[in-house]
Amino acid sequence: MKRWWTVIVAGVPGLVLAGAGLAHPARLRPETATAWWQFHVILLPLFPLLAVALWVLLRGANGPLAWLARAGAYGYATFYTGLDALTGIAAGLVVETTGRTSQASIDLGRLGVELGGIGEWSFLAAAVLTGFVLVRRDGLPAAPGAVVLVGAAVAFRGAHIYWPAGGLAMIGVAIGCALLAAASPRRHASDRQEGR
Repeated sequence: MKRWWTVIVAGVPGLVLAGAGLAHPARLRPETATAWWQFHVILLPLFPLLAVALWVLLRGANGPLAWLARAGAYGYATFYTGLDALTGIAAGLVVETTGRTSQASIDLGRLGVELGGIGEWSFLAAAVLTGFVLVRRDGLPAAPGAVVLVGAAVAFRGAHIYWPAGGLAMIGVAIGCALLAAASPRRHASDRQEGR
């Protein structure tokens, strides 16, 4: 994959999610319930793209730390999807159907937040490991991207994509991933094998 395509593929998911954060309803209430759950249906396939961005960055990287980074990204994609499914879609549908915030919607939201927390920690671990692996592989030019990515992953914890904190965290993820992709000084082994 040509480097500029890698930069785009790595950076776009964070930008898309930052933009989505501008339209995210601020709170789940009876009057926002329909928009709330429908918006989370749209977000369901978008959040895992952050994991895809890390996998793209790790292309050609081998060793246990690279595989742990990939596993962390997978953990993020899995558990954060649970947040969207429960706190977003299910709790929103319960509030829409009942016309009020009920104990069921609160319980669904609480469980979703717990799963989302596991996803956020998984993303942070994946970001730290990805940054470490790429700085070790690509040298000092990868350090700024690693620092930005890790800082954004820290800011993402608990902020979702709500503006300003969550939206800015997603922009930070986009910038960090793009900088890491741009810092790769050589073609990876998989590129050489395919003759690109």
